[in-house]
Amino acid sequence: MSKNPLLAPFETPPFHLIKNEHYKPAFETAIALAKEEITVVKEQSEAPSFENTVVALDYAGQTLGHISSIFFNLNSAETSPEMQKIAQEVSPLLSAFSNDLSLDPDLFKRVKAIYEQKDNLSLDTESQRLLEKSYKSFVRNGALLNEAEQQTLREIDKNLSRLQLEFGEHVLADTQVFSLHIKDELELDGLPDSVKTAAEDLAKSKEKEGWLFTLDYPSYVPFMKFSTQRGLREKMYKAFTSKGFQKNENNNEAIVLDIVRLRHQRAQLLGYENHAQYVLEERMAKSPTAVLDFSQNILDKALPAAKAEMEALKAYGKEQFGLENLEKWDGSFVGEKLRQATFNFEEEALKPYLPLQACVKGMFDIAHKLYGLNFSEVNDIPVYHKEVSTYKVYDNKGTFVSYFYTDFHPRPGKRGGAWMTSFRSQYKKDGQDYRPQIAIVCNFSSATSKTPALLSFQELTTLFHEFGHALHGMLANTTYPSLSGTSVSWDFVELPSQIMENWCYEKEALSLFAKHYKDHSLIPMELVQKIKDQATFLEGMATLRQLSFGLLDMAWHSSNPNEIKDVAAFENEAFKGTDLYPSQAGSCMSTAFSHIFQGGYAAGYYSYKWAEVLDADAFEKFKEAGVFNPKVAADFKEFILSKGGSEDPMVLYKKFRGSEPKPEALLKRAGLLN
Repeated sequence: MSKNPLLAPFETPPFHLIKNEHYKPAFETAIALAKEEITVVKEQSEAPSFENTVVALDYAGQTLGHISSIFFNLNSAETSPEMQKIAQEVSPLLSAFSNDLSLDPDLFKRVKAIYEQKDNLSLDTESQRLLEKSYKSFVRNGALLNEAEQQTLREIDKNLSRLQLEFGEHVLADTQVFSLHIKDELELDGLPDSVKTAAEDLAKSKEKEGWLFTLDYPSYVPFMKFSTQRGLREKMYKAFTSKGFQKNENNNEAIVLDIVRLRHQRAQLLGYENHAQYVLEERMAKSPTAVLDFSQNILDKALPAAKAEMEALKAYGKEQFGLENLEKWDGSFVGEKLRQATFNFEEEALKPYLPLQACVKGMFDIAHKLYGLNFSEVNDIPVYHKEVSTYKVYDNKGTFVSYFYTDFHPRPGKRGGAWMTSFRSQYKKDGQDYRPQIAIVCNFSSATSKTPALLSFQELTTLFHEFGHALHGMLANTTYPSLSGTSVSWDFVELPSQIMENWCYEKEALSLFAKHYKDHSLIPMELVQKIKDQATFLEGMATLRQLSFGLLDMAWHSSNPNEIKDVAAFENEAFKGTDLYPSQAGSCMSTAFSHIFQGGYAAGYYSYKWAEVLDADAFEKFKEAGVFNPKVAADFKEFILSKGGSEDPMVLYKKFRGSEPKPEALLKRAGLLN
């Protein structure tokens, strides 16, 4: 065992020692070890008790958990064809192990016996939550099914595991195979110097003349926003929106239909009408009806504003650029030009004041002012790529809080987007508090040959968003690993992340770090005011867009998928009430909608908007008392950031805020209230 670095004892992951050939043997050994630990729980002679069964199960399989977190995090951040092959091999093993656990009748019998006497056990709140979660996990994963039904469930889970991996591999492949190679400098018209330099550097790295643009966000987003070349914008847009939808080996149409059909079959097997009903039973929203009512309420406020904004964009596009029809590849460009004209403000003017390293330090300073955290960069922790930075986090008393990893720039083998993850969650065992190992992974603009890495304002809010998730993981203070950190209801998990974005708009926060990369001069306060002034610009359309993604997700998971024959036609129908642009043949979002077909947001994408209501309402308390008020920050840390899933999320929210959240704060912030 000790020859395999994944099976030898380690504090932080030994990335420098791990080779691809270590993974599968490590998984096989760890699964066998976890089975032994579970057998001890199951076959003990003592009568079932909370400690010897429910608690013992929660701590079982930790070696397997550590190996899984390392492998699957790297499969997202630093993958290769070999790693993708390993993922296809080990995922069925993990799915089978999970089924073996949740479908074990002897284990369930012990847990059920304890659950049935829960009212007489005098458990504290966190222990009650663990018992309830443990019992429901068995039931929701088939413990009450007969043997034939359980075998069907095993096959469904095995197939879902394989299909979700294939979906992600196809999206990544289509993303990486496309590039726009420009050789004529005239075709760069409108692009900021920083964007052109990055494209030139990329071309040189590929030993090409001219400039290269890709579908990675730091390349794609500014091209669509600033390029005056409508034909090239159209080409980029069509490549971006046809990922997984082209007639090639990466086509995801059949996979989408297979995934939703299997999820539907699974839900019905377990006694639910559809997958959305199954998922939402364990969320704050509770039901598809509640989600649709919530979405419709926000939609009713946003739609009139969005339609007015669309008319303004059309008029401006026609007047300034002669566009008879505003197409989807025009929206970002015309919107940016209208923003500049309305506010006399170019977003690119912010970038020199937002060098990445200064923003990271400012983010740390804000965490210090709010929560008493201190970040110390270290170089003695192994990393999986040379661009990864590592930190040890301490509180003001010098007590160790967390390890923290950052990985900021796109590269081959790294999936798009931004996310927070962990290599180990916080938990307490045998009198010791095991502190977490947290990472944030992003795809920000890299340094160029002429400038350091400079963030757009959107990238700044993304940085703070993921850091909010990271704080949720770092400041965890629970006993049981399955209730720690971000292990909360999916429609509650975005509150800590989204509330952090608010500090990006506050003068007191920006003055800590927003300084010009050349002369370190502070960002002019008139620019700060313009950031705030234009924060609600086109917010009706932005709200509509976010709601549309949630409604598409709900459509996929609350319909009968056996009646769906055409992925694009179904998607167009779901978007009918929210899409203000002409539809485009050859484009499809669902075939690259990784959040719901690869990640964990199936029947849960609405949670972004749901959590916006929570964050807007919660931040009102900060604004009323001062955005760095120590008492409010201490309450947020105590009732939200430290508690994980140890209490009901609405109970925790009310302990912090004093009342249930009200949507008015969000609508007011978005400029959607008269």
